[in-house]
Amino acid sequence: MSPRRPSAAERALRLLNRTLLTVFGIQLAIAIGMSLVDSYRRRGKRPKPFPVTPPRTVPVGDGEVTTYTFGKDLYEDMIAAIEGARRQVLFETYIWKGDAVGERFKQALVDAADRGVEVYCIYDGFANLVVSPRFKQFPPSLKVLRYPVYAAGWRFFDLTRYGRDHRKILVVDDTVGFVGGYNVGTAYETEWRDTHVRLTGPAVWDLKRTFADFWNLNRRRLIAHSARPLLLETASSWEPSIRFQRNVPRLWMFPIRGMYLEAINRANRNIWITQAYFLPDQDLVDALKAAAGRGVDVRLLVPLKSNHIVADWISRGYFSQLLDAGVRIFRYRDAMVHAKTATADGTWSTVGTANIDRLSLQGNYEINMEVIDERLAATLEEIWRRDESNSIELTSSEWEARDLHRRFTESFLRPLRPLL
Repeated sequence: MSPRRPSAAERALRLLNRTLLTVFGIQLAIAIGMSLVDSYRRRGKRPKPFPVTPPRTVPVGDGEVTTYTFGKDLYEDMIAAIEGARRQVLFETYIWKGDAVGERFKQALVDAADRGVEVYCIYDGFANLVVSPRFKQFPPSLKVLRYPVYAAGWRFFDLTRYGRDHRKILVVDDTVGFVGGYNVGTAYETEWRDTHVRLTGPAVWDLKRTFADFWNLNRRRLIAHSARPLLLETASSWEPSIRFQRNVPRLWMFPIRGMYLEAINRANRNIWITQAYFLPDQDLVDALKAAAGRGVDVRLLVPLKSNHIVADWISRGYFSQLLDAGVRIFRYRDAMVHAKTATADGTWSTVGTANIDRLSLQGNYEINMEVIDERLAATLEEIWRRDESNSIELTSSEWEARDLHRRFTESFLRPLRPLL
């Protein structure tokens, strides 16, 4: 009996599938090629100086919040906090380079453990694949959780297990905490423009709880003698001005996107956003357009050229909609702006680790501090103006005049949006 010949409809479907796979493969190959070429072009380029806002401390509720926009200032205070620790240090980072700055942090943590301080460390395995294995060897005095490159195990189809640990947290002795966009490495110390905060008061307990929840959720990946849970006491008071919004993919919790949508929808005077990688979904784009349409001063600040060229090209695909709606777009020059901040109406602010993209808002472990306080909002507005002075505003006429190959590249790479 001869095999059945496929029908015309089946042949057409196969052809369509092959065509789509071929196009997707070409798109992916072009994206990889663009990244490699861009990386080669950056070799040997000397970083340029950029304006920074000195650390500024304001009272918020029963504590204080200090803002940092220059890595050197931040690292000095973080190291000082670790060196002054008496009981406990909780340290979590996405990228932990094995360079001079990374070694300095590692030594400070080891020294703290050697003098009897309980030291817990978390870092993301995938983000540090290129870091020397020798650097990632820690003495047994440190309790270290390396979040694995592949966390799904045999649960291939469990999407809750594919998020990266993109958070950056330091908590010392229940008295001081740090959170924001800065990873740990020499380049971030002087070459990148990022934003981080230091906080004191009752809000530190919530930051500590954030660390402990992640540790306890993943502690079974540790060696047996260190796999005990991290126990917490209950905070004596709440800080009503500050909330920590946490994305926890394992529990299917993604509140940061909702936080942004609520702030944008409630804004009636201004909302100024700084983002390293701006790849929103259409709901966020529509919210920004609607805010601009009702007279809100909506401003977006992004890198002129980020460290991920494909993200830049895909991000530009949203510019036409936003500019046509009256959103003002500023592109930061001479340095990589990596901050993830926003402020609205002189009252609401957020500083954190989450980018406005699919990976951060619907995939990774992230944390953003949400604050209702006029003094912190004023500080972030001052930082915004300083950054704006080092930016180029993109006008609608300039954008519409871009050449044909740029338009084609933006359109051709658009299907990659769900991957970023």
